[in-house]
Amino acid sequence: MPTHGPSGKLKSRRYTPEEKAAAVRMVCKLREELGTEHGTVKRVAVQLGYGIESVRAWVRQADVDGGAKAGTTTAAAARIIELEQRNRELERANEFRRS
Repeated sequence: MPTHGPSGKLKSRRYTPEEKAAAVRMVCKLREELGTEHGTVKRVAVQLGYGIESVRAWVRQADVDGGAKAGTTTAAAARIIELEQRNRELERANEFRRS
């Protein structure tokens, strides 16, 4: 849950990968037990005290990573970031050589 920082502003909570994975497992298990997706994310998020939209995003990404839904997988996104960084480095090196 968001908490107030020293300046009085809301600060967001960082969840560990283990917390995220546990929440996703709980949602998946609840979906299986109930036979529906309706309300499962909200129920798990409230039970754990996590943000509903945070849990929803983790479940959505897990569905993409598992191949259940279309989208960019976590591995593909990491690879894209890596390639973009490498491209920026090469562009800087080329610009340096041209100077």
